[in-house]
Amino acid sequence: MGIETIAEHRCFGGTQGYYRHDSSETGTPMRFAVFVPSQAASGPRPVLYFLSGLTCTEENFTVKAGAQRRAAELGLVLVMPDTSPRGTDLPGEHDAYDFGSGAGFYVDATEVPWSVNYRMYSYVTRELPALVAEHFPVDEVRTGVFGHSMGGHGALVAALRNPRTFRSVSAFAPIVSPMRCPWGEKAFSRYLGPDRESWRGYDACALIEDGHRVPSILVDQGLDDQFLDSQLFPERLEAACKAARISLKLRLQSGYDHSYFFIATFAEDHLDWHAARL
Repeated sequence: MGIETIAEHRCFGGTQGYYRHDSSETGTPMRFAVFVPSQAASGPRPVLYFLSGLTCTEENFTVKAGAQRRAAELGLVLVMPDTSPRGTDLPGEHDAYDFGSGAGFYVDATEVPWSVNYRMYSYVTRELPALVAEHFPVDEVRTGVFGHSMGGHGALVAALRNPRTFRSVSAFAPIVSPMRCPWGEKAFSRYLGPDRESWRGYDACALIEDGHRVPSILVDQGLDDQFLDSQLFPERLEAACKAARISLKLRLQSGYDHSYFFIATFAEDHLDWHAARL
Protein backbone atom coordinates (compact mmCIF):
# COMPACT_ATOMS: atom_id res chain seq x y z
CA MET A 1 0.00 0.00 0.00
CA GLY A 2 1.53 3.28 -1.08
CA ILE A 3 1.27 6.70 0.55
CA GLU A 4 1.88 10.21 -0.71
CA THR A 5 3.66 12.72 1.51
CA ILE A 6 1.83 16.04 1.51
CA ALA A 7 4.10 17.84 4.01
CA GLU A 8 6.51 17.10 6.85
CA HIS A 9 7.64 19.47 9.60
CA ARG A 10 10.28 19.21 12.32
CA CYS A 11 8.50 19.20 15.68
CA PHE A 12 9.98 18.72 19.18
CA GLY A 13 12.86 16.74 17.71
CA GLY A 14 10.53 14.49 15.75
CA THR A 15 8.50 14.82 12.57
CA GLN A 16 4.91 15.93 12.09
CA GLY A 17 3.72 14.76 8.70
CA TYR A 18 0.60 14.85 6.56
CA TYR A 19 -0.08 12.01 4.14
CA ARG A 20 -2.60 10.72 1.61
CA HIS A 21 -3.39 7.29 0.19
CA ASP A 22 -6.04 5.54 -1.87
CA SER A 23 -8.30 3.66 0.53
CA SER A 24 -9.72 0.28 -0.44
CA GLU A 25 -12.31 0.57 2.36
CA THR A 26 -13.75 3.96 1.43
CA GLY A 27 -12.92 3.85 -2.27
CA THR A 28 -11.58 7.41 -2.00
CA PRO A 29 -8.29 9.15 -1.26
CA MET A 30 -7.90 9.52 2.51
CA ARG A 31 -5.69 11.93 4.41
CA PHE A 32 -4.08 11.32 7.79
CA ALA A 33 -1.44 12.92 10.00
CA VAL A 34 1.38 11.20 11.89
CA PHE A 35 3.77 12.48 14.55
CA VAL A 36 6.94 10.37 14.86
CA PRO A 37 9.17 11.11 17.89
CA SER A 38 12.95 11.09 17.72
CA GLN A 39 13.16 7.82 19.69
CA ALA A 40 11.81 6.00 16.64
CA ALA A 41 15.28 6.28 15.11
CA SER A 42 16.32 3.54 17.55
CA GLY A 43 13.40 1.19 16.94
CA PRO A 44 9.60 0.84 16.78
CA ARG A 45 7.56 2.90 19.23
CA PRO A 46 4.08 2.56 20.77
CA VAL A 47 1.36 4.12 18.60
CA LEU A 48 -1.72 6.06 19.66
CA TYR A 49 -4.65 6.82 17.33
CA PHE A 50 -6.76 9.93 17.89
CA LEU A 51 -10.26 9.98 16.38
CA SER A 52 -11.72 13.46 15.92
CA GLY A 53 -15.29 14.69 16.23
CA LEU A 54 -17.99 16.15 14.00
CA THR A 55 -16.81 18.55 11.25
CA CYS A 56 -13.15 17.79 11.96
CA THR A 57 -10.30 16.56 9.77
CA GLU A 58 -6.83 15.14 10.42
CA GLU A 59 -5.70 18.68 11.25
CA ASN A 60 -7.80 19.59 14.31
CA PHE A 61 -6.04 17.58 16.99
CA THR A 62 -2.72 17.92 15.18
CA VAL A 63 -2.66 21.72 15.34
CA LYS A 64 -4.87 22.53 18.34
CA ALA A 65 -4.19 19.96 21.09
CA GLY A 66 -0.49 20.67 21.66
CA ALA A 67 0.13 16.96 22.13
CA GLN A 68 3.42 16.61 20.26
CA ARG A 69 5.62 17.94 23.08
CA ARG A 70 4.49 15.30 25.55
CA ALA A 71 4.38 12.59 22.87
CA ALA A 72 8.01 13.44 22.07
CA GLU A 73 8.97 13.08 25.74
CA LEU A 74 7.13 9.75 26.03
CA GLY A 75 8.26 8.40 22.67
CA LEU A 76 4.73 7.92 21.36
CA VAL A 77 3.76 7.89 17.69
CA LEU A 78 0.48 9.79 17.16
CA VAL A 79 -1.84 9.04 14.22
CA MET A 80 -4.76 11.34 13.33
CA PRO A 81 -7.09 10.19 10.51
CA ASP A 82 -9.82 12.18 8.79
CA THR A 83 -13.41 11.71 9.98
CA SER A 84 -15.13 10.63 6.74
CA PRO A 85 -14.55 9.92 3.06
CA ARG A 86 -14.19 13.02 0.90
CA GLY A 87 -15.15 13.85 -2.65
CA THR A 88 -18.00 11.40 -3.16
CA ASP A 89 -20.69 14.13 -3.39
CA LEU A 90 -23.54 11.80 -2.47
CA PRO A 91 -27.06 13.30 -2.29
CA GLY A 92 -27.36 15.25 0.97
CA GLU A 93 -23.80 14.48 2.01
CA HIS A 94 -22.87 18.11 2.68
CA ASP A 95 -26.22 19.42 3.93
CA ALA A 96 -25.63 19.15 7.69
CA TYR A 97 -22.68 19.21 10.07
CA ASP A 98 -23.80 16.06 11.90
CA PHE A 99 -24.24 13.68 8.98
CA GLY A 100 -22.23 12.84 5.87
CA SER A 101 -19.06 14.80 5.15
CA GLY A 102 -16.99 15.13 8.33
CA ALA A 103 -19.42 12.89 10.21
CA GLY A 104 -18.66 9.28 9.38
CA PHE A 105 -19.38 8.18 12.97
CA TYR A 106 -16.78 5.40 12.65
CA VAL A 107 -19.33 2.86 11.40
CA ASP A 108 -19.44 0.60 8.35
CA ALA A 109 -22.63 1.81 6.71
CA THR A 110 -25.05 -0.83 5.43
CA GLU A 111 -27.58 1.44 3.72
CA VAL A 112 -27.36 2.61 0.12
CA PRO A 113 -25.75 4.92 -0.98
CA TRP A 114 -23.56 5.24 2.12
CA SER A 115 -22.49 1.59 2.26
CA VAL A 116 -20.08 1.93 -0.66
CA ASN A 117 -17.83 4.61 0.83
CA TYR A 118 -18.75 5.17 4.48
CA ARG A 119 -16.70 2.37 6.02
CA MET A 120 -14.85 4.32 8.66
CA TYR A 121 -14.96 1.53 11.27
CA SER A 122 -13.01 -0.86 9.06
CA TYR A 123 -10.80 2.00 7.93
CA VAL A 124 -9.62 3.02 11.41
CA THR A 125 -9.49 -0.47 12.92
CA ARG A 126 -7.95 -2.42 10.03
CA GLU A 127 -6.82 -0.57 6.92
CA LEU A 128 -5.14 2.46 8.49
CA PRO A 129 -3.27 0.48 11.20
CA ALA A 130 -1.94 -1.89 8.53
CA LEU A 131 -0.82 1.08 6.42
CA VAL A 132 0.84 2.80 9.38
CA ALA A 133 2.64 -0.41 10.36
CA GLU A 134 3.98 -0.73 6.83
CA HIS A 135 5.31 2.82 6.50
CA PHE A 136 6.12 4.05 10.02
CA PRO A 137 8.28 2.74 12.93
CA VAL A 138 5.48 1.53 15.20
CA ASP A 139 5.15 -1.44 17.52
CA GLU A 140 1.76 -2.92 16.55
CA VAL A 141 1.54 -4.83 19.84
CA ARG A 142 1.53 -1.53 21.73
CA THR A 143 -1.43 0.33 20.21
CA GLY A 144 -3.93 2.62 21.92
CA VAL A 145 -6.87 4.74 20.82
CA PHE A 146 -8.58 7.88 22.07
CA GLY A 147 -10.87 10.53 20.69
CA HIS A 148 -13.23 13.45 21.17
CA SER A 149 -17.05 13.53 21.01
CA MET A 150 -17.97 11.49 17.89
CA GLY A 151 -14.35 10.34 17.93
CA GLY A 152 -14.64 9.42 21.60
CA HIS A 153 -17.53 7.18 20.58
CA GLY A 154 -15.34 5.73 17.83
CA ALA A 155 -12.45 5.10 20.22
CA LEU A 156 -14.63 3.32 22.78
CA VAL A 157 -16.23 1.14 20.12
CA ALA A 158 -12.89 0.33 18.48
CA ALA A 159 -11.35 -0.73 21.79
CA LEU A 160 -14.36 -2.69 23.05
CA ARG A 161 -14.65 -4.63 19.79
CA ASN A 162 -10.89 -5.06 19.32
CA PRO A 163 -9.28 -5.35 22.77
CA ARG A 164 -6.33 -7.32 21.39
CA THR A 165 -5.57 -4.55 18.90
CA PHE A 166 -6.10 -1.54 21.17
CA ARG A 167 -4.52 -2.10 24.56
CA SER A 168 -5.58 1.27 26.00
CA VAL A 169 -8.51 3.62 25.48
CA SER A 170 -9.61 7.05 26.63
CA ALA A 171 -11.95 9.81 25.49
CA PHE A 172 -12.79 13.48 25.79
CA ALA A 173 -16.54 14.19 26.06
CA PRO A 174 -17.52 11.02 24.18
CA ILE A 175 -20.93 10.18 22.73
CA VAL A 176 -21.23 7.10 24.93
CA SER A 177 -24.60 5.84 23.68
CA PRO A 178 -25.38 7.10 20.15
CA MET A 179 -28.43 4.83 20.05
CA ARG A 180 -30.03 7.15 22.59
CA CYS A 181 -29.05 10.66 21.51
CA PRO A 182 -30.13 12.87 18.59
CA TRP A 183 -26.74 12.89 16.85
CA GLY A 184 -26.48 9.13 16.89
CA GLU A 185 -30.10 8.40 16.04
CA LYS A 186 -29.89 10.65 12.98
CA ALA A 187 -26.64 9.13 11.75
CA PHE A 188 -27.37 5.49 12.58
CA SER A 189 -30.84 5.50 11.01
CA ARG A 190 -29.30 6.63 7.71
CA TYR A 191 -26.05 4.69 7.78
CA LEU A 192 -27.37 1.48 9.36
CA GLY A 193 -31.11 1.46 8.65
CA PRO A 194 -34.18 1.29 10.90
CA ASP A 195 -33.37 -1.90 12.83
CA ARG A 196 -32.09 -0.53 16.12
CA GLU A 197 -30.70 -3.91 17.14
CA SER A 198 -28.13 -3.54 14.38
CA TRP A 199 -26.97 -0.31 16.01
CA ARG A 200 -25.76 -2.06 19.16
CA GLY A 201 -22.43 -2.96 17.61
CA TYR A 202 -21.56 0.74 17.44
CA ASP A 203 -22.81 1.83 20.86
CA ALA A 204 -20.29 1.65 23.71
CA CYS A 205 -22.89 1.16 26.43
CA ALA A 206 -24.69 -1.53 24.45
CA LEU A 207 -21.41 -3.30 23.69
CA ILE A 208 -20.60 -3.41 27.39
CA GLU A 209 -24.09 -4.70 28.15
CA ASP A 210 -23.54 -7.39 25.50
CA GLY A 211 -20.33 -8.63 27.08
CA HIS A 212 -17.52 -6.67 25.46
CA ARG A 213 -14.76 -5.69 27.85
CA VAL A 214 -11.63 -3.56 28.22
CA PRO A 215 -9.50 -3.40 31.38
CA SER A 216 -9.92 0.32 32.01
CA ILE A 217 -11.19 3.57 30.50
CA LEU A 218 -10.30 7.22 31.13
CA VAL A 219 -12.92 9.86 30.29
CA ASP A 220 -12.71 13.61 30.78
CA GLN A 221 -15.99 15.53 30.55
CA GLY A 222 -16.43 19.28 30.90
CA LEU A 223 -19.33 20.30 33.12
CA ASP A 224 -19.94 23.42 31.01
CA ASP A 225 -20.13 21.35 27.82
CA GLN A 226 -23.08 22.64 25.80
CA PHE A 227 -23.89 19.08 24.68
CA LEU A 228 -23.62 17.38 28.07
CA ASP A 229 -27.33 17.03 28.81
CA SER A 230 -28.57 16.55 25.24
CA GLN A 231 -26.03 14.27 23.52
CA LEU A 232 -23.32 12.88 25.82
CA PHE A 233 -24.76 11.38 29.05
CA PRO A 234 -21.55 10.14 30.72
CA GLU A 235 -23.64 8.71 33.54
CA ARG A 236 -24.82 5.99 31.14
CA LEU A 237 -21.25 4.84 30.57
CA GLU A 238 -20.61 5.02 34.30
CA ALA A 239 -23.59 2.75 35.00
CA ALA A 240 -22.63 0.27 32.27
CA CYS A 241 -19.03 0.06 33.47
CA LYS A 242 -20.11 -0.36 37.08
CA ALA A 243 -22.42 -3.24 36.17
CA ALA A 244 -19.68 -4.89 34.09
CA ARG A 245 -16.92 -4.18 36.64
CA ILE A 246 -14.88 -2.23 34.14
CA SER A 247 -12.54 0.29 35.76
CA LEU A 248 -13.77 3.71 34.59
CA LYS A 249 -11.95 6.88 35.60
CA LEU A 250 -14.57 9.54 34.85
CA ARG A 251 -13.29 13.05 35.55
CA LEU A 252 -15.92 15.78 35.53
CA GLN A 253 -14.10 19.03 34.89
CA SER A 254 -15.77 22.17 36.23
CA GLY A 255 -15.87 25.15 33.90
CA TYR A 256 -14.77 23.33 30.73
CA ASP A 257 -16.77 23.15 27.53
CA HIS A 258 -16.66 20.96 24.38
CA SER A 259 -13.85 22.85 22.65
CA TYR A 260 -10.21 22.11 21.91
CA PHE A 261 -9.27 24.43 24.77
CA PHE A 262 -10.69 21.66 26.98
CA ILE A 263 -8.83 18.96 25.05
CA ALA A 264 -5.53 20.85 25.14
CA THR A 265 -5.83 21.27 28.91
CA PHE A 266 -5.98 17.54 29.58
CA ALA A 267 -4.23 16.04 26.53
CA GLU A 268 -1.02 15.34 28.46
CA ASP A 269 -2.95 13.38 31.09
CA HIS A 270 -4.33 11.16 28.35
CA LEU A 271 -0.93 10.60 26.77
CA ASP A 272 0.43 9.63 30.18
CA TRP A 273 -2.50 7.26 30.68
CA HIS A 274 -1.78 5.47 27.43
CA ALA A 275 2.00 5.44 27.88
CA ALA A 276 1.60 3.68 31.23
CA ARG A 277 -0.45 0.93 29.52
CA LEU A 278 1.57 0.60 26.32
